[in-house]
Amino acid sequence: MPRRFTFAGYEGAAKPTDRLFYAVFPPKDVAAQIGEIAQQLRAQIGLKGRPQRNDRFHATINHIDDYIGVPPDILTKAIAAGDAVSAAPFDVTFNRAASFSGRQSRRPFVLRGGQALNDLKAFQQKLGIAMKSAGLGKLVDKMFVPHVTMLYDGHLVTPRDVDPISWRVTELVLVHSMLGDTKHIPLKTWPLMGSA
Repeated sequence: MPRRFTFAGYEGAAKPTDRLFYAVFPPKDVAAQIGEIAQQLRAQIGLKGRPQRNDRFHATINHIDDYIGVPPDILTKAIAAGDAVSAAPFDVTFNRAASFSGRQSRRPFVLRGGQALNDLKAFQQKLGIAMKSAGLGKLVDKMFVPHVTMLYDGHLVTPRDVDPISWRVTELVLVHSMLGDTKHIPLKTWPLMGSA
């Protein structure tokens, strides 16, 4: 949970400034393809939201939480969980675009996929087991929906097929996101070198 500040007898939640999450990132050439698809769909559908920068395209594996500052104990546990995960590289394919419901003015417009994301789902479950062992069990995402956010827009877009976007996942990244600053800082990266 975000830390809370107390002001003259009133306890209210201060606005979080920092987010921790695990993610997988596409290679640069694939990120550029995602950027092109985002621009094309934006023009075709008439969306107003600006596509993410290519270096920000990713699939979140598990959102840890939002904080005011990065809690050292949570960071230590998050690193321990990442250290404990063993997996072989695997392929992912995203071939659908759709909106998540979200807030009306800021709905995520995302890439989704079907059975080609089963290995990603299995990897997320492995990470969840490691998070539990590291003391982060309450923060494991139990409703994991693999996706890559292309942009945010108020328009609700019904699912549609797109040219498949594929890449080989070769590493897991623990990311520190500075909220409101559109900055992602990789804190630790784990190459996937385990057996299949």
